[in-house]
Amino acid sequence: MYLQKDDTGENQTVGPKINEQLKELYDRLDLTKRQQDKLKTADILEIARSSFQPQEPQEENELVNSFLQKLINMDYNARCTVLKHTKKEAKENSAKHSPDIHPMDVQMAVFHCADGFLKQLMVTKLSQCQYALPLLVPDPFTQQIEFPLWTFRQINKSWKKNNTNNEIISQTQPVYKAETPMVAFFRFGSVSSSKSQLMNSLINEKHNTFFHRHCPGSSRTRLLMDGVVEIAWYCPSGKKTDAFDDCVAFCNLHGDAGEYEKQYEILTSMVSVNVLFLPDFGQKNHYKGLVRSLFRSPQPLICLLTDNDCDKTELGNGKFIFGILNKNQSHVSEQIRETVRDSLTKQKKSFKLEDVVKHTGIRVDEDDLECQSGKQAGHQIIGLLREKDPSTVKETILPCQGKLWHDWCKINKDLHHLEGENLEDDKSTKLKNMKEIREKQMSQGLSEFMEAFIKTMKLKKDKEKIYFLRWMMNLLDDFTSDKLRGLHKEYHKKWHEVSELKKMPDKLDQLHTELKNISEQINRTFFGLEHILREFGQIYESWSSVKKNKEYSLQFDFCSLPILAAEIMISGFPMELMDGDAAHVPLIWVSNVLEELVKKLGEQTRIFVLSVLGIQSSGKSTMLNAMFGLQFAVSAGRCTRGAFMQLVKVSEEMKTELKFAYILVVDTEGLRAPELAGSSTTHRDNEMATFVVGLGNMTLINIFGENPSEMQNILQIVVQAFMRMNKVRLNPSCMFVHQNVSDLTAGEKNMEGRRRLQEKLDEMTKLAAKEEVCDAECFSDVIAFDVQKDVKYFAQLWEGSPPMAPPNPNYCENILELKQTILTHASKSDGIMLVDLKDRIKDLWEALLNEQFVFSFKNSLEIATYKKLETEYSKWTWSLRSAMLEIEYKLHNKIENEAIHNVEETDLQEQLNAKSEEVKKTMSKFFEKDRDAGTLNQWKASFERKIKEVQENIVRETKRKLSGVLQQRDLKKKMDAKRTDHENNLFEKSKELALKFKDQANDENVMKTQFDSFWKEQTAAIIKDTPLDQDIDILKDVQKLLSETHASLSSGHLKGSIQYKDMFSVSSFSKYVQLKKSSGIMGQIINVCKVVKENTNFALSEEDKGQIRALITDINEQTDKMIHAFNIAKMGYNISCIQQLIDYIKGRLTEHVEGEKVNYLFKSEFFMDLVLYICHKAKKKFNDQYKMFRETNDPVLYFNKKSEEYYRIFQKYCQGASTTAIFGEFVCNKLKEPFQQNVYKKTARDLADEMKTNHESLNGNRSDLEKHILKTLAKNKDFQSYMTYIKNPKELFKKFIEGEVSQYINERFEDRVRAKMEDNIKLLQKQITSAAQESSKQTNADSWLHHFTQQLSAVLVFSVNDLTGVNHDDVEVSFLEDVIKEELLTVISDISSKFSTETFPEKLEHKDRPDEILIDHFCQCCWVQCPFCAAVCTNTIENHPGDHSVPFHRNAAINGLSYRGTTNLSISICTSAVASDRSFYPNSSDDLIPWKEYRKGGPEFASWKITPDLSELPYWNWFVCRFQKDLENHYEKTYKDGEIPDEWRKYSQEEAIESLDKYI
Repeated sequence: MYLQKDDTGENQTVGPKINEQLKELYDRLDLTKRQQDKLKTADILEIARSSFQPQEPQEENELVNSFLQKLINMDYNARCTVLKHTKKEAKENSAKHSPDIHPMDVQMAVFHCADGFLKQLMVTKLSQCQYALPLLVPDPFTQQIEFPLWTFRQINKSWKKNNTNNEIISQTQPVYKAETPMVAFFRFGSVSSSKSQLMNSLINEKHNTFFHRHCPGSSRTRLLMDGVVEIAWYCPSGKKTDAFDDCVAFCNLHGDAGEYEKQYEILTSMVSVNVLFLPDFGQKNHYKGLVRSLFRSPQPLICLLTDNDCDKTELGNGKFIFGILNKNQSHVSEQIRETVRDSLTKQKKSFKLEDVVKHTGIRVDEDDLECQSGKQAGHQIIGLLREKDPSTVKETILPCQGKLWHDWCKINKDLHHLEGENLEDDKSTKLKNMKEIREKQMSQGLSEFMEAFIKTMKLKKDKEKIYFLRWMMNLLDDFTSDKLRGLHKEYHKKWHEVSELKKMPDKLDQLHTELKNISEQINRTFFGLEHILREFGQIYESWSSVKKNKEYSLQFDFCSLPILAAEIMISGFPMELMDGDAAHVPLIWVSNVLEELVKKLGEQTRIFVLSVLGIQSSGKSTMLNAMFGLQFAVSAGRCTRGAFMQLVKVSEEMKTELKFAYILVVDTEGLRAPELAGSSTTHRDNEMATFVVGLGNMTLINIFGENPSEMQNILQIVVQAFMRMNKVRLNPSCMFVHQNVSDLTAGEKNMEGRRRLQEKLDEMTKLAAKEEVCDAECFSDVIAFDVQKDVKYFAQLWEGSPPMAPPNPNYCENILELKQTILTHASKSDGIMLVDLKDRIKDLWEALLNEQFVFSFKNSLEIATYKKLETEYSKWTWSLRSAMLEIEYKLHNKIENEAIHNVEETDLQEQLNAKSEEVKKTMSKFFEKDRDAGTLNQWKASFERKIKEVQENIVRETKRKLSGVLQQRDLKKKMDAKRTDHENNLFEKSKELALKFKDQANDENVMKTQFDSFWKEQTAAIIKDTPLDQDIDILKDVQKLLSETHASLSSGHLKGSIQYKDMFSVSSFSKYVQLKKSSGIMGQIINVCKVVKENTNFALSEEDKGQIRALITDINEQTDKMIHAFNIAKMGYNISCIQQLIDYIKGRLTEHVEGEKVNYLFKSEFFMDLVLYICHKAKKKFNDQYKMFRETNDPVLYFNKKSEEYYRIFQKYCQGASTTAIFGEFVCNKLKEPFQQNVYKKTARDLADEMKTNHESLNGNRSDLEKHILKTLAKNKDFQSYMTYIKNPKELFKKFIEGEVSQYINERFEDRVRAKMEDNIKLLQKQITSAAQESSKQTNADSWLHHFTQQLSAVLVFSVNDLTGVNHDDVEVSFLEDVIKEELLTVISDISSKFSTETFPEKLEHKDRPDEILIDHFCQCCWVQCPFCAAVCTNTIENHPGDHSVPFHRNAAINGLSYRGTTNLSISICTSAVASDRSFYPNSSDDLIPWKEYRKGGPEFASWKITPDLSELPYWNWFVCRFQKDLENHYEKTYKDGEIPDEWRKYSQEEAIESLDKYI
């Protein structure tokens, strides 16, 4: 039951009954458990469905949340939160005796169940709504009175008044410090008039500051308000219409004052004027004693009689009586107001909120242990600032963020605009200067203030830490407030002087200078938590830059600073992203704070970034604070500088819908800030706009008022920022918020406003397109934008005139609509991974440091995602290649066995389909499920197309190979048939011989002698018919052919063919060429110049040299393919092979010099050296393959190898073995060679697969492989290998892969290679025995043989033809299975015993080797080299779409680049050069091209993306210093003395190698 009223209207004070009613109230509001587990700010501020859905509460348990959400949005209707009932429902409730919950019971119940921080937020928001605030609050159960002083600590009040000189002065003070008169209102007994309503008419007639009986939802059943004292302040505006001349506090004791003695006592002791409500002075008045004491007190008293209509009567000594029965409310209010005003002029007593704590018998919320702990720590630290000048104190206690930091920022910006001849030296000098500044910052050490602050932060627990930070904010404001007040006053005075002297420009300059000085002083004096955190950042950045100071590192744990900052951010405080004073982003600090944030929130945390842009003082921060309950600075004179970010948590229920866990709100300084006028505001505004637009998934553009020129200013900046994002493939969304629109009801006006905005946006787009060199015609060409949905019109913020105006409910409604629209947009966005945010910030900022954002922007997130995609692509293509190798092997066997006679691409595609579908599913899953799916989507179509092309290429290439096998099978069919015929004849004749000597089977000597004689005689006859194959010497053949066809070449040159030149390491080809002769008279003069050039080795330009190197590379690759096609292992060797190579090389050289752009001819020496180089390189390949051919086809070698097998068969025949046993053994002997080939090839494929999967250097993409190559080169310190890498990287890649495979085979032969071989032997053994078992069902040996070979046709090169001529009439099929099983063991044993590191590669055809399989996979990529430094494009796709790029460029001298007209090697690094104002000559052209416009140098330049930045790989700087002399000798040029920066020489080999792991 609820507390009932008696006839007199007085409360019954039955304790147990009230307790029961209170418990029921808490239960109905669903707050019972919150009496212990208090409501927290984080619970209320998180993004939940209820936080943006505007519907009214339908159930009582929804009242609390509805009240809080409205309050956070500054909607003053929050205090009228009630359930809406139909008449029927109202009757039902009345019947059940459950009256509606009083709105103030909702407010006070929440207040009682909230923790200290939520209480403070509630009271702050109530104050913003111009509502009365709880001053003295009795506990509903114990009646213990609490003074919630803590809740007032964030409230400031501003007002204007006239001083003694009749000047209007402004004042802003925290309410807890403000000393004002206080007027207290009481009532004794039950009165007919509303005390609270009358108070409202005195303070603000249009707003219910105090809740009264006539407010919506009011009832006589309230439980929690009696005994509560509320306070409100009247703040004058400095106008004649002000009710009071100065700020006045009004206190209202709810309930019968006679029952709440303590509250009454406190108020009457501090009051300036008492206002008492009484029914009358009749006999029934039970409070005569209390009334009498008020009349006797020195304070003025206004006694209002609600049941009397007497006129105003002055009793003397400031005491007045009014009868207000049946009187005009307005007239009464005016009379009381006048009386209070007169009384206050005579009564000088003032009230200060903090003085309430002096009263005994009450509890002060700040006495809580955690709050006290924070307060004491704060006071102790602020004590260090005592008696110091607020305008200079930051210079001493926060030294790292002052001049040193600003100097560092200036040099860093200059670093991105290098000048002078030696760019790298200039860069090195600037970096050195920056490091020196960092060392100076470090040498400042920690001030006592910072040391105490950090120590406190480390020691405090979570809640204590937040209290401490809040106290520090308050105390710092206190510390600077007086000084700032004076400076602001001085600033406004000067500003008025400027306004008055606009027509006198000579005096204006001086005043502007003074204004600027005051503004700078104001900035120096501002001291907030952001400055302390900024110092955190600079301390950390300086330590990170000079970590070598280990001694200092031991004294202080610098790594703890980002952790503390991350904790502060998670606690709900804003974090500075861009330092507004230095206009710089402290990248190291921000990155490390975000890294710590990732550790605390989880690596999979996804966020949605919401940025805000707008003119200064347009209400951006106010809007954000109202929308999300944030804490961005909004007080007058405290505008945001730079950019701040704050986290807003998303509730669990909303995470699935929104796809992210937090919204990161980025608030920025206002554009067109007046204090920045004259200091490059346009550049700064563009920089800020581009930064936050690029950072945000959505940007709110805040437009204030309807001033067309202001709108144009911001729109131009914003459109340009979005255009830049469009060009770098970032796709944020945007919304326009048009604030302070006077008439929101006029729909036509809004339509007209939208139309004008659209026109203005399109106009600005055309202007920006010219500046950004873009062809956009309208705003929708730049960004997806719907003018109907993405433009919001906001009502004026205040309902009336400040300072007493409450927020406009329409504004609050607009806030809620905007929030809903933002979240709708957000639900369609993937946001960004928190772990990737630091890279996005870094990319944007570094691009902004350069002049051309689009040209400079490097999307690290996109690059990292693409690299991940390339790694997956490598796996997918490897999967397809591996599958096709298996298919190819099976079909190869079938072709050799004549089981198939034709191969079509459709057949190959069909066999690959299963793996193809598997790859497609894996791809689809990757593109859909990967955390970066949104970024990956842009490449999905192109990679699907590329995989399809790869598959088609694999099929096409396999078809080509198998077609070659078919052709070669027919060509060598005769040879194979002859060999088989010889073998089978020998087998039959050895059987006949065995029959003759069957009786002497036990005499080993006789048997052996007879067989050897027989074997010698038979093989001699075979050898006589077949010419012997000799060892080959291809170099001798080369020499012979060149001598015959090129007699003009010197014999000395040919004799030296044993020695050859590495054509890829030749530095200059001038001695190999002669310039083409010109005709005519002028031609003769030109020819003389050409001769001079030839004699001085200047015959060729860099472009010419590049052409020749490209030609050599291509000839090298094509001749490699020709050698593979010769298939020497199967077809044998003929000198015509060399002739074909020579003819091809000759043809290519002739074709080249006949080209239009070629102005030189090759000398014969070039042709010969190139032939010798290619043949020398191919020599081992020829020899290895020919060795395999001889083992199979040379009768001497082949039959010597077979004699043992035939002798065993001969022996067994002599010993009476059955025909079946002999036949089975013969079959197994025939299987031995193909068995061995199968095992070797399968092991090679498995080994390649293992190394691709697990081997460190080969298990990634091409970039990972390159990193390992560079490490190896550094360790070996072989300059020639380096030059091969620089001039012909593909060649070195091949050599490296060969070396890695060879090393792996040698080192892991026993545990990995042999193990694989044994597994493959077991598998093949099982297949053969299974085939034998299946074939045993046949009725005769002939059908058994057909069935047996058919089953193995895809596994082994073994067919019926291999047994042609062998008699098997007496073979018993039923026993063959056992014979095969037994004899196979001998074959396996023999193969296993000979398996070694030497035989493994020797027994494989070149194309089947694991290194060749891996080379074929890794080298199917882009090999285009940077035209400046020769760095190789890292894209893993050959002929890829888009520009070529590399993560790091290097010194161009590595590629031989020099300064025109000198022999001085260039010191430039491409990325530094393109950021400079220097120029270059493209190739042999005489046209100077600015480095910034390098793409204009020609097609080879235009296809590269070189972003201007400071990125350099220490590895290459070390290389230049380590091999300086070698480079100079190689290119026959030198580095200018002192040109190589000293910093480069400091890198050690170890540091160079480490840099590869760090940066690649």
